[in-house]
Amino acid sequence: MNPIPGLSALLAGRGPFIDLRAPGEFAIGTVPGAVNLPLLTDDERHQIGLTYRTGGQAAAIELGERLVSGPVREARIRGWIEFARQHPGTWLYCWRGGLRSEIVQGWLGERGLDLPRVPGGFKALRHCALQALESAPGSTPWLLLGGRTGTGKTAVLTRVPGHIDLEGLANHRGSAFGGHPEGQPSPVTFENALAVAWLNHDARVLLLEDESRTIGRLALPPAWYDAMQRAPLVILEAELHDRIRHITREYVWEPLALGMAAATLERRLTDALNRIRRRLGGQRHTEIAALLSRGFVDGEHGPWIERLLGWYYDPMYDYQLDAKLERVVFRGDREAVSRFLMEAATRGLSDRARVAGQRRS
Repeated sequence: MNPIPGLSALLAGRGPFIDLRAPGEFAIGTVPGAVNLPLLTDDERHQIGLTYRTGGQAAAIELGERLVSGPVREARIRGWIEFARQHPGTWLYCWRGGLRSEIVQGWLGERGLDLPRVPGGFKALRHCALQALESAPGSTPWLLLGGRTGTGKTAVLTRVPGHIDLEGLANHRGSAFGGHPEGQPSPVTFENALAVAWLNHDARVLLLEDESRTIGRLALPPAWYDAMQRAPLVILEAELHDRIRHITREYVWEPLALGMAAATLERRLTDALNRIRRRLGGQRHTEIAALLSRGFVDGEHGPWIERLLGWYYDPMYDYQLDAKLERVVFRGDREAVSRFLMEAATRGLSDRARVAGQRRS
């Protein structure tokens, strides 16, 4: 059997884990490295819960043994064994590391497979993740990368050691147009993934993209957002035509190249535009919508993107940046900013950058 490491090390190592909870529980939140191979389906769990409330624990266990028996039990055992053999070092967990994981551990032991249980189950892993998130600010210097929409901040950031890609973890690019077809993880899953990224961070500086409080429908942990409002800031600059080209490639040509139908993409972009209609104003919204529709006819997407930047994103950025100017420690193009970030990642923050962050502490 595996030696039992600390929960932080187990969480940081991404298991691998077999999550024995029902699919509905798994959907609410999971941890990196976990696969859902439940002991009970949602319906079985519901039946057993009703029996427990009306007949007590013994009746509930008896029902569970009837529901998960014969071919059903054999199929589930085969699934657990197959995963464990393909993923050495597998751990089991249920909600609290109790009856469900104990039952499965016993069944597997009868087949000669000895898998350990996570002490305290998913609840303990979740508590460990929340503790990690709460303690992260202040434990190492933070540095943020900002810039106008379309400057390619994420591409620059993710090439530098010591970064955590918040938008990648949230599966969202952070703007009204930034959703992905597959959707976002649950809030619990996002927070747990962020905690694991932090537990594995070992650089001299934590590099993050400057984000609002929410990324899509997911909120940053309060302690993280507060710390980000005090961190020194690097601004990535790019010419308007480069920004338009970058946005066109990322939001139009790449989805089409990956197989999304043009009609589907146009509908998604139009829906995103409609979500900011009130802020744009009716006349501007109507003009951009017409140019967007025309772009899917003649292939010219620059006009609607340019107006969207000029009428919506750039004014909003300028307003927000005014409140952050005292925290700006460097500005430059992609090459210059990349050098600055690499220097910070390898040698730590300069005295100037540290002072900029301390002003807001």
